[in-house]
Amino acid sequence: MTNNDIVQKLWNLCDVLRDDGINYSDYVTELVLLLFIKMVHENTEAGVLKRHPLPEGCRWTDLNSKSGINLLNDYKAILLALSTGKRMEADRENPGQTKEVVVHEDPLISAIYSDAQTRLREPRHLEQMIKTLDQIDWFSAQKDGLGDLYEGLLEKNASETKSGAGQYFTPRALINSMVRCIKPQIGEVIQDPAAGTAGFLVAADQYMRDQTDDYMDLPTKQAEFQKNKAFIGVELVPNTRRLALMNCLLHGMEGDDEGVVHLGNALGDAGKALKQADIILANPPFGTSKGGEASNTRDDLTYKTSNKQLAFLQHIYRNLKPGGRAAVVLPDNVLFEAGVGTEVRRDLMHKCNLHTILRLPTGIFYAQGVKTNVLFFSKGSAKDKYQEENCTENVWVYDLRTNMPSFGKRTPFGDSHLAPFEAVFGDKADGTSERTEGEYSFGAEEIAVDKEAAAENKNVDDKLLHSRWRCFNRNWIAETKGDSLDISWLKDKDSVDAADLPEPELLAREAKVELEAALNELGRLLAELEGVS
Repeated sequence: MTNNDIVQKLWNLCDVLRDDGINYSDYVTELVLLLFIKMVHENTEAGVLKRHPLPEGCRWTDLNSKSGINLLNDYKAILLALSTGKRMEADRENPGQTKEVVVHEDPLISAIYSDAQTRLREPRHLEQMIKTLDQIDWFSAQKDGLGDLYEGLLEKNASETKSGAGQYFTPRALINSMVRCIKPQIGEVIQDPAAGTAGFLVAADQYMRDQTDDYMDLPTKQAEFQKNKAFIGVELVPNTRRLALMNCLLHGMEGDDEGVVHLGNALGDAGKALKQADIILANPPFGTSKGGEASNTRDDLTYKTSNKQLAFLQHIYRNLKPGGRAAVVLPDNVLFEAGVGTEVRRDLMHKCNLHTILRLPTGIFYAQGVKTNVLFFSKGSAKDKYQEENCTENVWVYDLRTNMPSFGKRTPFGDSHLAPFEAVFGDKADGTSERTEGEYSFGAEEIAVDKEAAAENKNVDDKLLHSRWRCFNRNWIAETKGDSLDISWLKDKDSVDAADLPEPELLAREAKVELEAALNELGRLLAELEGVS
């Protein structure tokens, strides 16, 4: 049984939850409250976890031997005990009375199960879920790691359009590619101020585990740093943070007393309290603040804006250590928005070396039609990490969007689509590898060139105009683009070239004729309807 098979089997339990009146948006939260107890049991049995993190009386073996109303009541009591660290027990010294007993003092477990409660009403549904989890081939699941299985469930949830959850779930292939480019190293502090379910942090941890034989090659002190201090995330939504904490713990990442992912707002006090990081990986939430108010309540962010991404971008480049590096997913509007957007981009290129922009194809995020990019930058200049002015000299742009397939369930986006970009990005994580323009994957040489973009680059030879990989000088960006970073030169096959359009007067006349024809049709239809009545 593969992990995909197991994920599908777990997802089928949503039918059981639906029968108990639980809607799509609550499926995963309800399922993982029970699933985590089972996964901890399996990881402990297999020796992956050296100690059982759940207290006695709150473990899988305390559930799977029971049935009926006793099972449901005990499950509710277990969730409450895990959340509060306490439970009520019969007082042997005072028959007929109960007393409060401390069952655990683990702040991480309390954080994971904070305010946890089940909405299940039928004991038979809980029994069915427990039996299904007991029937899964967990030995097969262990081969790939239960953490990977759990992430597969999160991704499945995000891909279900009806669920509404995870609508901006970052594709696993993209996360892994960004991590491979940034190349996190042992001893570095890695942050994600918009952690979600902790995909970036888990991927960075796995990258370093692969380099060090699961940290077994490290001295004890370094291994402890990796497990407890190397990673920190911030997540605003409590239920999402719960999923993140579970995800981290199942991957062997414990963090501090609050876990790897802290509950809070990175655009508020929680973000202001973060120490500077060596690496920041993030996909900030899309959209604007409610009511259009400024996204940040912090006095350390220079440019006030209701655009969350612009506020997050400021936080990220300000929170990097000198020489620190970042890879951030951002929508197109961040690249071209005027006013504050222009000021933030100038400040970014002033304080950091914005060395690479990856233009991503549409359809890879579950919110259809969202156009996104990855910005790669380092604090300071390529020559001096302590430089604070004019740090960007050249911006390299890889166009992975023009004339690419429409990605989705039938055409999945994967590692093969990112391999050409990684090859030209180079081996150096700060983007300073020797680079050469010209990369023609995915039929680039057959793509037409945008006439206006070609006119802006008169010194570029014809072949290079068809390349997906181009370099643009900082002065050119300022003088020709007005500090917009919305740089494209390849012409999509479905786009319309403005230079080929008829004169505006002719277009207006054609539109008028079509509208008059439509109005005549509506008039005839109304006359017929009136005749019938």
